[in-house]
Amino acid sequence: MRVLIVKLSSMGDVIQTLPALTDAAKHISGIRFDWVVDETFAEIPRWHASVDRVWVSAHRRWRRQRTAWARDGEFRQFAGQLRAQQYDAVVDAQGNLKSAVVTALSRGRRHGFDRHSVREWGAHLVCGTRHHVPRDQHAILRTRRLFADALGYPFSELAPDFSIDLGEQAPLPAIDRSRPYLVFVQNATWTNKRWREDHWRQLIALAGKAGYGVYLPWGSTLEKVQVEALAIGQSHVTVLPRLSLGHQALVLSGSAGAVCVDTGLAHLAAALNVPTVTLYGATDPALVGAQGERSAHLLAEGYACVPCYKRYCSFEENTDHRDSNNASNNTDNNVKNSDAACMKNLRSDSVWATLQALMAKQKANLIN
Repeated sequence: MRVLIVKLSSMGDVIQTLPALTDAAKHISGIRFDWVVDETFAEIPRWHASVDRVWVSAHRRWRRQRTAWARDGEFRQFAGQLRAQQYDAVVDAQGNLKSAVVTALSRGRRHGFDRHSVREWGAHLVCGTRHHVPRDQHAILRTRRLFADALGYPFSELAPDFSIDLGEQAPLPAIDRSRPYLVFVQNATWTNKRWREDHWRQLIALAGKAGYGVYLPWGSTLEKVQVEALAIGQSHVTVLPRLSLGHQALVLSGSAGAVCVDTGLAHLAAALNVPTVTLYGATDPALVGAQGERSAHLLAEGYACVPCYKRYCSFEENTDHRDSNNASNNTDNNVKNSDAACMKNLRSDSVWATLQALMAKQKANLIN
């Protein structure tokens, strides 16, 4: 049986799809998958042994370039190659309009969420077979249930098995293994997901006192500036160079633990069973939280607006913390703040204590 998966982005969503493949492989002998994914995350599907071909889309770049993708024929070539393949089943695991466009190009019996379950109304219309999956479940459970219904095997709520195999990777940049190290991930696409810089500095200091090195990853020029500022005056802190997703996964897998805001690397760390503390304010961990055997969630408290699912914090008391880079883009005269007011209530000592408990539990399990 050959199945096409349409799951284009984002990083966390792609990672959270992997357990559904593991479920299917356990129930259907010989099942193989092809996967359509955005070029930014094309490494991830290849980490699962049941994936054969990865169809690389560039929908994020095409959206930025407006008409360039049509002029150079890149999308036409992508669509033609995809249309040439016949599948036993096609599963739109994303359920929004951009995934619906790709699903409409595919050949095979198309499965997706029904109109009550889909993320963006209208995306369900391209699927001939539509499945009801409750929206109040965690994203991993929703995807696993969709695959079970679409491919005809019993659904189970056992702990998710990501089955990540990083395989052969080019050599990593030098990592100081003379002492254990932690990975702190402060960057996020949404400004509202970021933790306050003074809290990060306090956490970095606590890690240094405990004898840990700290590695800081980044993904954009702005994020690099941010982590370089956190590293000033901290001899135990290293700002990583720009790394591929595979190399970032290797850095995480070798770490003693990780602290992350709600971003793709948090999902990766948790899926790799690294002791991972993820901080939430704008989003709800019950629906989208990073999951793994050694994962913990800390949710901001004290604000009725949590979780708000907004990119920027508009809470009045937070107007002193302004993001000057974004202020000019504001069309409704509300300040787009540089961090969320609610996140200040997540104290660095509480975060450190939670991480220590996870790491101690891991050490105890290894001894036993």
